[in-house]
Amino acid sequence: MTKRLDKFTFLTNLAAMHITVTGRSGRMGQSVIAAIEAEAGASVHSTHDSGEDLSAALAGSEAVIDFTLPLLTDELVEKAVATKTPLIIGTTGHSDEQRAAIQEASRTIPIVHASNFSTGVNLLFHLTRKAAAILGNETFDIEVTEMHHRHKVDAPSGTARTLLEILNEETRTSYEDDIAHGRVGLTGARPSKEIGMHTLRGGDVVGDHTVMFAADGERFELTHKASSRMTFASGAVRAALWLRNQKPGLYDMQDVLGLK
Repeated sequence: MTKRLDKFTFLTNLAAMHITVTGRSGRMGQSVIAAIEAEAGASVHSTHDSGEDLSAALAGSEAVIDFTLPLLTDELVEKAVATKTPLIIGTTGHSDEQRAAIQEASRTIPIVHASNFSTGVNLLFHLTRKAAAILGNETFDIEVTEMHHRHKVDAPSGTARTLLEILNEETRTSYEDDIAHGRVGLTGARPSKEIGMHTLRGGDVVGDHTVMFAADGERFELTHKASSRMTFASGAVRAALWLRNQKPGLYDMQDVLGLK
């Protein structure tokens, strides 16, 4: 009986997707490991932390999930390309140069790069695009708020940046010229094309995002609140499994969820 169970376990692990997790000691790294262990179709191939050999961790891996810091991104992209390892990037706060490097790497390997791996948040992206296309910014004023825990290092959040990019596209506005990051002093009347962006930090908030469309006599709001990091971790594992059958290219969770 024991031998049969061991053989079954061996065959199950053999069929499972072998995934490497970076940032093993971080909160998201721990959540991703837990999400992989809860998924029958995946197994933890290896883990990596700062100062360890990344090439050794990627050897034989079928995908790597990264929720660390932009400081690791350059090496991670280089090593993933060298080992032909599909890449799932949940790290935010990248520079334009790093985004370009990720784009270039996607010519060689499949990459899912997303600011948020939550199913609900990606529905928020989808609905925000629909709402902005219908409501516009001629009669509706648009404001975005986000709140995260006190330890988050980038602001606004990557999710908020994606929301702003969607709003800019649909309203033909510019991030550089039309986004107001908070307001102070005698700002004068609100410009018609302006989109407000407000960042809050405190406590242990996992992630709250709201997009508000306000007009005379009515207000329409879209809100998503995350209470557990597992929603992001499970989404990243889902993306890894989806990536297994994809050709080289740059994808996001909208592709994974079939929302495009």
